[in-house]
Amino acid sequence: MNSARLNGRQATELRPLKINLDGLARVDGSARFGFGDTVAVASVSGPIEVRLAAENPSSSTFEVQLRPLSNVPTTQSKSLAASIRAALIPSLILSQNPRTLIQLVIQALSPTRSPSHDTLVASMINASTIALLNAGSIPMKGVVCAVSIGRRNSSLIVDPGDEELAALDASGCFAFAFGNGAEDARCVWTNWKSSVSFNEKELAECKRLALIAAQSVWRRIGEVFEGEGSGDEEDEMEVS
Repeated sequence: MNSARLNGRQATELRPLKINLDGLARVDGSARFGFGDTVAVASVSGPIEVRLAAENPSSSTFEVQLRPLSNVPTTQSKSLAASIRAALIPSLILSQNPRTLIQLVIQALSPTRSPSHDTLVASMINASTIALLNAGSIPMKGVVCAVSIGRRNSSLIVDPGDEELAALDASGCFAFAFGNGAEDARCVWTNWKSSVSFNEKELAECKRLALIAAQSVWRRIGEVFEGEGSGDEEDEMEVS
């Protein structure tokens, strides 16, 4: 698992993590998150007034909008937005503000060869989590952190970059909801896909590596909100 990659990283090494608490205007919270140069920004508004047709008498309506990437079909953007919403829902307490709207808007800031690039999806989920924390207006029962895993030449690699996509025969984004500490985590969403056969043992190893990497993301987010780091912080991390 520790063989070097073409980009010089070890198989289990994350790219530098970039976190910035963007102060976007006319929103309640915003943030940028990136694995290296794979960066996304998210903004949160709410609780705000909701359209009558979307009003829920028992909880807030949680709406996720993905601003289209270049050449991305609208249906694919909507599908990805629905997946990100599903990943984040376990961390939110929506029952405290019924008949209101919580709106999350996500935008990719990096061009990528594939609109479904799993590391970009992970960056979007992490940016969304940080924006929700930054807003402070939506009750939360956990923190969702995501990372991507790829498989190349029968070896698993953490956080594959754009230059590695063509060599992958399997990949996926894994999202974990953290409760009371780094060890209190459960996988809440994954989109693991493979062009060749794989088994449950391999999938379990993917989840194990993804969890350790997601714990690194969770710790870094905690450091930012505890005041130990802010701005475009970059840390190289390796999991094992």
